[in-house]
Amino acid sequence: MRSARRPGRSVRSGSWVKRAAIGVAAAMLVPMGVSIAGPAAPASAAFNPSGFDFWVDSGMGPIKSRIFRAKDGNTNRVVYALDGLRAPETLSGWEIDTNVAQLLTDWNINVVMPVGGMSSFYADWNAPSSFAGIPPGTGSSSGSGALNALAAGPGKSYRYQWESFLTQNLRWALRDRLGFNPNRNGVFGLSMGGSAALTLAAYHPDQFSFAGSYSGYLNISAPGMREAIRMAMLDAGGYNVDSMAPPWGPQWLRMDPFVFAPLLRDHNTRLWISAGSGLPGPTDGPTAGTVNGMALEALALANTRAFQIRMATLGANNVVYSFPNVGIHAWSYWAEEVARMTPDLSAHIG
Repeated sequence: MRSARRPGRSVRSGSWVKRAAIGVAAAMLVPMGVSIAGPAAPASAAFNPSGFDFWVDSGMGPIKSRIFRAKDGNTNRVVYALDGLRAPETLSGWEIDTNVAQLLTDWNINVVMPVGGMSSFYADWNAPSSFAGIPPGTGSSSGSGALNALAAGPGKSYRYQWESFLTQNLRWALRDRLGFNPNRNGVFGLSMGGSAALTLAAYHPDQFSFAGSYSGYLNISAPGMREAIRMAMLDAGGYNVDSMAPPWGPQWLRMDPFVFAPLLRDHNTRLWISAGSGLPGPTDGPTAGTVNGMALEALALANTRAFQIRMATLGANNVVYSFPNVGIHAWSYWAEEVARMTPDLSAHIG
């Protein structure tokens, strides 16, 4: 996806930085969900044989998660890893693009990676995704993005019920079938999954004592954010944000970390909140993907800084903030953040 830049090419480097800055300014006006890496890599390319499939029935039908057991065999320490907006139906992006499962299991933490939920925000939706009341299945399912708007499939042929799945169906199945502790778990995610991790912790404090957000959109009621999310979800699978939650109503505000921040303070949930600077690193080459990743991270950083200010005004002291000087919206940076977070996660679960 990225290629290293060679040193000693100041003229081209200057030109590249100038083009990137212009690109970032323009890209801030386009949907935040545009892929920085194109289609997901084939599942077989990143399949980790140390994990196993764990199917659980739900209101959405059978849902697969990938389970990675703690190195010492304990069942007390559990963390859920949530995917981003383009979550595929094959494997979690965390398994496809990182080795965080090995890192966490070496820390004697059991890892649960739910699979699927593209554009879902891991929420219980108001209705199946549709446009103008047109039933699913009347459009093409062979394209990508908006071409899938009228196609059938997850969240369209049925209503997304991801919060219920994660906090009821999956939670108790893990306890009953694997013996996993259903309380004082951790949850973290990137982008869409970062926002969702805070939502789950806010409303299910007995289940989640720790929540981490990387490059999350933590101020979704800010001016322009709903329309940015609308375009992002249309691009990521052809989903309609209005089917998820009506504009500015209680259901939408319930999903906004900026709004429900007092709950996280009052529950004393341990939080790890991170976003990169939006500046590319030495391995981020001068590509359209890098420019897009810079723009997405700049938007995530603005949202995350707003959340930081909100928590400060509430007098919250249960948060660790991590703002690396370099980092765009990309898996390599999120994997690095997991490594930074893991000691703190380990100390606050189980």
